[in-house]
Amino acid sequence: MMNNASLALIKDCKLNLPTFSSFHHRTHPSPLSSSSSSLIISNFKLGSPLQRLLLQPKNSISFHVSAKPRPIPPLSASYGDKAPRAESPAKALRRILDSPGVHQGPACFDALSAKLVERAGFEYCFTSGFSISAARLGLPDVGLISYGEMLDQGRQITQAVSIPVIGDGDNGYGNAMNVKRTVRDFIRAGFAGIILEDQVSPKACGHTHDRKVVSREEAVMRIKAAIDAREESGSDIVIIARTDSRQAVSFDESLWRSRAFADAGADVLFIDALASREEMKAFCEIAPFVPKMANMLEGGGKTPILNPIELEDVGYKIVAYPLSLIGVSIRAMQDALIAIKGGRIPSPRSLPSFEEIKETLGFNSYYEEEKRYATSISQVSSQKASSNSYGTQQRAQDDAQQRGQNSQNPASEVVIPDMYYGPDGSERSFSGIWSRTLRIKITGRDGIEKLDFRIPAGFLEGITNIVPALGGVNIKQLLDDAAEELGGKLLVDFNDSMGDRIQVFLE
Repeated sequence: MMNNASLALIKDCKLNLPTFSSFHHRTHPSPLSSSSSSLIISNFKLGSPLQRLLLQPKNSISFHVSAKPRPIPPLSASYGDKAPRAESPAKALRRILDSPGVHQGPACFDALSAKLVERAGFEYCFTSGFSISAARLGLPDVGLISYGEMLDQGRQITQAVSIPVIGDGDNGYGNAMNVKRTVRDFIRAGFAGIILEDQVSPKACGHTHDRKVVSREEAVMRIKAAIDAREESGSDIVIIARTDSRQAVSFDESLWRSRAFADAGADVLFIDALASREEMKAFCEIAPFVPKMANMLEGGGKTPILNPIELEDVGYKIVAYPLSLIGVSIRAMQDALIAIKGGRIPSPRSLPSFEEIKETLGFNSYYEEEKRYATSISQVSSQKASSNSYGTQQRAQDDAQQRGQNSQNPASEVVIPDMYYGPDGSERSFSGIWSRTLRIKITGRDGIEKLDFRIPAGFLEGITNIVPALGGVNIKQLLDDAAEELGGKLLVDFNDSMGDRIQVFLE
């Protein structure tokens, strides 16, 4: 039995997400309402569906998201070196469509957000043209982002994850022939499904004003062209047919087009911006054997927000959440910038630790995989010596005793050859300024010595690989200026962005 504490928790829980109106006014001012009320979970009515959601045992609930994050796939997956799949992305998506219950799919906008969706335990995800336009261009979703930009962003997303990804194909970027090209390239990019709509060009976000759709005949022909492209490619990509005619024409028109799309062979039907639960129910009753898609536009769209149990009762199979990730990202960045401007940093509650960030991005997986290809230092040194006629070996000493070594016993062994090759390939001797030594010393802001090593003064190439902070320093000019001076000279002395003191001496 649900206790009072559980009810209070549900009623008080709020999703920190900008309203859809606030999104729209930031990027595309219009007469839409500027209401700033957040989406409140207590808006879900405590009727029978929600009671079932809260009271049923876990194993009897149709939708499920693992509470424990999935292990991050090896970083090599980001490079496209994934292990062979047991099934294609499209086949995996079709398996989800054939399984019981309603299935939630958050909308991502880049590789990182897609990785987070997978890590959270979702079975699949969508790409959002609205969010990609915002994240990639900083522009509203009014047809400004190009086909090539959407395809490139989608390819990065599909290569970053192993779950199926449904791509936003907009209106196919032209006529039926353009639709065929779009479908073929989405297949090559690794998408499991593609959403194609019947808007004119330039298209617009489905919940904004002044949308227009093509004729019935052209709309149906786009879906037929998409199916032909799939068959010609030997693929089983899922074709999701979307109509925007509910707001552009009428509800009856949107039902007619949906039936026609089903007759043409669409795998999933989607009417955007339905205005009531009754309309949603009527839509799900047409073409009963074709799965239906819902779009829960967070923060103030035209469609009522229903929880997954309610959506399943209405008759939906898959549901998209298009703005959650981009919305909370915008709010989090705004809060962080306010904190920084006020002389603070974001609170630990809102900012993951550096270790958590590295784990999320796959640093640890990378390091483990890197060990498989490690070579000994001696091998590396010999290879460098043979190719450059000189080699260096450097190792930072963390041990306090070794940090205290004096200049006669440096922390790094340096091999200085007698000869080096000039720009013209001729052998030259190390003489004058080139026979002298550079000492590079780094002291932490806590006063503890971090690094102290020596290299030949002629070994300028590669210094920034050892100490990146020296990238903007013209050491060669400093050496030329000091060429006639005898004895030691301090060439560089500054604090880097981390507060460490970096000194370079000519000895």
